[in-house]
Amino acid sequence: MNEIRDYDAASKRQERVENFYRKNHIYQTYDFVKKMRQENGKLNKAEMSIWECCEPLNQVVDVSDPDLDEPQIEHLLQTAEAIRKDYPNEDWLHLTGLIHDLGKVLTLPQFGGLPQWAVVGDTFPVGCAFDKSIVHHKYFKENPDYNHPAYNTRYGVYSDKCGLDNVMISFGHDDYMYLVAKENKTTLPSAGLFIIRYHSFYALHRAGAYKHLMNDLDAENLKWLKIFNKYDLYSKSKVRIDVDKVKPYYLSLIEKYFPAKLKW
Repeated sequence: MNEIRDYDAASKRQERVENFYRKNHIYQTYDFVKKMRQENGKLNKAEMSIWECCEPLNQVVDVSDPDLDEPQIEHLLQTAEAIRKDYPNEDWLHLTGLIHDLGKVLTLPQFGGLPQWAVVGDTFPVGCAFDKSIVHHKYFKENPDYNHPAYNTRYGVYSDKCGLDNVMISFGHDDYMYLVAKENKTTLPSAGLFIIRYHSFYALHRAGAYKHLMNDLDAENLKWLKIFNKYDLYSKSKVRIDVDKVKPYYLSLIEKYFPAKLKW
């Protein structure tokens, strides 16, 4: 079995993945992230339900992912169903599995048609030094912030245990879906929002970097993110999900935790 997330493996996708990260690491600056959060936080792109947003997501293939070349909805349902099997009483976690990647609709024309380097891929803090554990770290040397004295130290513009809520993370589908959920007043617990916002932050939850910026609530929520991550990665299989069979269950969870229509 090939190792999941093997970015150095010789494969037809390896070259496009590396090219993606070159752009991502050069262009994701502190000022860029600030601008993108302001623009996309207006939530003026569309008004639709969670399930309605799942359907156009099928048009997205994530070029940053070395493992996945299937439609996104397959991955979302695989993740959610795998979690549901092992944690049957944590319905908020099932729903988080379903919606965690919905922000990838930002690549579609009706949602602004952003380039993939601004939507997908591993995320990382901006405004402080880029940790060596971040995949394809070498490309950060071309990022304007790399040599900026305000941004290239261990803490940068932040302080010890300031809390990740106060840290700017490279912009993408994670942060966008977090903004959508929060501004539409979801009743998901804080751990659900944490998973949505940081599930691509591998330098934190796989390499253990940036823990000096975390507060106590972050530490608690990180436990759930590590549980979730096992399913996010390893549910990437060829097992097909009967959408019609599981749809009523997930519609009931959406109704429980979200309004009928959301601003996107």
